[in-house]
Amino acid sequence: MMNYDELMSPAAKKMRPSGIRKFFDLASEMPDCISLGVGEPDFNTPWQIRDTAISSLESGKTKYTANAGLLPLRKEISNYLFRRFSLSYNPDEILVTVGGSEAIDLAIRALVSPWDEVLIPEPCFVCYEPITTLTGGVPVSIPTSEENGFRVTADMIRNAITPKTKLLILPYPNNPTGAVLSKDELEEIAEVLEGTDIFILTDEIYAELYYGDAPYFSIANIESMKERTVYVNGFSKSYAMTGWRLGYAAGPQPIIDLMKKIHQSCIMCAPTMSQYAAITALRSGDEDIERMRDEYNMRRRYIVKRLNAMGLPTFDPKGAFYVFPRVSVTGYSSDEFCEKLLKEKHVAIIPGNAFGNAGEGYARISYAYSLKHLETALNRMEEFLKEQH
Repeated sequence: MMNYDELMSPAAKKMRPSGIRKFFDLASEMPDCISLGVGEPDFNTPWQIRDTAISSLESGKTKYTANAGLLPLRKEISNYLFRRFSLSYNPDEILVTVGGSEAIDLAIRALVSPWDEVLIPEPCFVCYEPITTLTGGVPVSIPTSEENGFRVTADMIRNAITPKTKLLILPYPNNPTGAVLSKDELEEIAEVLEGTDIFILTDEIYAELYYGDAPYFSIANIESMKERTVYVNGFSKSYAMTGWRLGYAAGPQPIIDLMKKIHQSCIMCAPTMSQYAAITALRSGDEDIERMRDEYNMRRRYIVKRLNAMGLPTFDPKGAFYVFPRVSVTGYSSDEFCEKLLKEKHVAIIPGNAFGNAGEGYARISYAYSLKHLETALNRMEEFLKEQH
């Protein structure tokens, strides 16, 4: 008989399963369960985007595209990044990918060699650590806390750097906390990195969902950092296009060319229909972005107020569409709280430790749901908390 255990990759076997998926699967088995666990917009993809995709199918545009993506799409991404964020990339410095997740994967694989260290501020999205491990790299967690607004600081980064440090991941606006780094904070981080060979992967998939007063600012806006930065964004969150699986990376052409070479072998190209739809999104979707962001902002204020009122201290997020209440005040761990809430009230949220050890004692709640959906779930949570006393 085959010994499958010996045949499997040790690095792959050590990957921890997604804590997000675990609770999503449990919730799917409860017909009356209300889930606030998935980071997926409840809006339909705007009609003009869907209409373009339908037209592309009807006209037979169903063949492979160039590996880097359709040139008209890369030109529109270039225009969009300059128009919205004052970022200047030419089409040859842009690679269209299967979601932002593939762009992250390609960047880490292109940059990280065995035993290279990758600095990862936590709590954060679940993919950075396992991808680093699969490349043979060494993930180095930088824990952040509620006391400093879940923001990584220049001093934290300075203290974590060693001669083996290869890559810094900046996951802001942050999933799961909603934290955002200011221009001043990014400039301080830039001072730490200048004179080193450390590269940056900035994951800005939530850049359009920013609720701060100051203008949005990316570390790629700092000229001395742009040459060492891979910028990742996509269409899932800002245009409600999660299932279309389309993202992109922008950065120095030698790095993008290397990422493209990996992409050629593993993927070939992003979905053709999605690429045509994305051209329309970029050309005519600004009003849709504003409309959806205004709705998220209203839900954000509502849910933060409700959670604080029911006794769960909640950091005020400035980006994305998540809140990160402190559930340790109940005496339960993150897992215990979320499991009891699911079992007793059929409300699914995600334990904070699914996003790294720094998330223990918290839980992630998505407000990418209708106000009615949120209200019903929060009413059940309030009942649950009252019953614990």
